Amino acid sequence: MTRTLFIGLDGATFTVLDNITSDLPEIGVTMPFLKQFIETGVRAKLRSTPNPLTPPAWVSIMTGRTPGSHGVYDFVRYEDKGQDVYFTLYDSRDIRTETIWSMASRQNRTAVALNFPFTAPPRPISGSLVPGFVPWKHLRRNTTPPELYDRLKEIPDFDPKELAWDFEKENQTLTYMSTDDLENWVKYHIIREEQWFRVAEKLLTEDSPDLMAVLFDGTDKLQHQVWEFLDPGIYPTHNTPWQQQMRKSCLEYFRRLDGYIQRLVEIAGPDAQVFMASDHGFTATTEVVRINAFLHEKGYLTWRKVDNSDAEKRREASNFANLDWEETLAYCPTPSSNGIAIRVAKKPGEPGIKPEEYESFREKLIQDLENFKDENTGERIIQAIYKREDVYSGDALLEAPDLTLVLRDYGFVSINNVLPPVEPRKSPQGTHHPDGIFLAGGKGIKGGFEAERHNVADVPATLLYSLGLEIPSDLEGLVAKSFFTDECLESKPVVTGATTASDRSPEVDNQSGNITEDEKDKILAQLQMLGYLE
Repeated sequence: MTRTLFIGLDGATFTVLDNITSDLPEIGVTMPFLKQFIETGVRAKLRSTPNPLTPPAWVSIMTGRTPGSHGVYDFVRYEDKGQDVYFTLYDSRDIRTETIWSMASRQNRTAVALNFPFTAPPRPISGSLVPGFVPWKHLRRNTTPPELYDRLKEIPDFDPKELAWDFEKENQTLTYMSTDDLENWVKYHIIREEQWFRVAEKLLTEDSPDLMAVLFDGTDKLQHQVWEFLDPGIYPTHNTPWQQQMRKSCLEYFRRLDGYIQRLVEIAGPDAQVFMASDHGFTATTEVVRINAFLHEKGYLTWRKVDNSDAEKRREASNFANLDWEETLAYCPTPSSNGIAIRVAKKPGEPGIKPEEYESFREKLIQDLENFKDENTGERIIQAIYKREDVYSGDALLEAPDLTLVLRDYGFVSINNVLPPVEPRKSPQGTHHPDGIFLAGGKGIKGGFEAERHNVADVPATLLYSLGLEIPSDLEGLVAKSFFTDECLESKPVVTGATTASDRSPEVDNQSGNITEDEKDKILAQLQMLGYLE
């Protein structure tokens, strides 16, 4: 019997959901089941990680730990070698803390985890796991148990190319997208979400795991590309037939998603507790902030001089190939990091500042960033600047950016060598907001209640409590007690148990990377399309 159903909705935001669960003129209610679920259950905002980004936030949701402990800050990790900086894609082996799938397995619960990032190569689990964020060619080898993939092939119209990231299709968005391309982009994610729904439906029906968890990530990908058709503050101004058709296509995606959610809740049964959460919310970004161009103007970053040779033209395609690593003292590694790395010389003669100069250098850099202002209004471009030790703690603290930036419109920075350092966008685009969603419903859950804002690290503790399990004492997240009825809390008190255990295995850790360089390039191109890399 399934005790707990967890549905992840990547990037889901109340800005959109409150609109499409309302009875709108000529449209009606796009998500009637979700409307009923919210009205009869609990809703709350869910605060993301300091940099509200998919990798650190979902890993916090999977582990109950903050990035300073679990060690994942971005899609890629960077290593400063003095004369150059090297980038590597994160995978499950980079997560330093135990996942909820392992916590549940150790306490004799079965779990199914579908489409979550950085779950490949898979760690041991009592149940089933199909990873997200991998090319389709690698789904079989990264699905566990080994026989699971053949079971998935029993699903009518099962297509691993649709289940996983179709890089060829998604890379089309790196270039100009025609009106047909944009509409097909929405349709593609409807098809892809159905594939994940069919997998979840099969495993939930046949296996009845104690914990069933599935992530639908089309919500994020649509909002990045077609935010203007979903934001209730923007779409009412769209009057052309094509704009109206795009709005209908976007609503069709959410209408189908509503049906998938309803079916999974029905299969889980009336005794199951159901939770839904997003890793971050969404909002509109209206300007481009070229942070490395700003750092160059202030003397912190130096661009290489390039000639017109073919080799230099190839290097010019990479922003980091064009940085002068002998002279650069501070730089932003990726748009998705929204952070600045300060280069500290490890020994005399190496590039970077002296270790004893770090504090004074950082304070001056913060002051310059605070004085980066809108020439017309005098408003700060960067609304908040966090020192890493002020927002992170743990064994992985020193892997965090030295400074994390929050732009005034919450957008991602640009690292391109283009001037001016800040200018308006031609039209608003979707970007991440720190507040996502946290919903709950079912037996033992309060009805019609809006709870206080929680943190993404609270999700695993809440799920473990729902499963009737002890909460490891070293989790940084807390059980969302206000979600549950008094009767539930009295009959099943929250119990703190032993610390988490390592779910690392030599067999997994010693695997060589099984994604080719070409496939890595395609993943990086996909991240570029979504605005996380440049």
